[in-house]
Amino acid sequence: MSILTFLASAGTDAEATNDGGSAFSFLLLPLMLLAMYFLIIRPNSKKRKAQQSLQSELGIGDEVITTAGIIGTITGEDGPTRFWLEIDDDVQVRIARGGIAGRLDPDALDDKPDADDDAAEADAADEAADQDS
Repeated sequence: MSILTFLASAGTDAEATNDGGSAFSFLLLPLMLLAMYFLIIRPNSKKRKAQQSLQSELGIGDEVITTAGIIGTITGEDGPTRFWLEIDDDVQVRIARGGIAGRLDPDALDDKPDADDDAAEADAADEAADQDS
């Protein structure tokens, strides 16, 4: 028996003189609709507005990532709905404005730790564990 069936039948199992069950059944649908609004509709609406705002603010020189995962730099506009995206030296593709998933921060790409740094941290953690034992 599902939870909704159980909750709906909770009002019918009550005594005939008790109207609390029918009031609960009456409030169940609006509460479910309200929960659906806050859990599904509102977050999707915010996400869609943020994406539209990002796509309207894009300009020449921005480093972006496409929905396909291609990273490139916008080098020109080809009408109101398309960009020229340079993905390598002298390699440009035309992409729809809606195909841009996000703008990349150039500083964030440079702050990635090197593999040597990870190995040095792992060695330091091993030495610390050996000293504790």
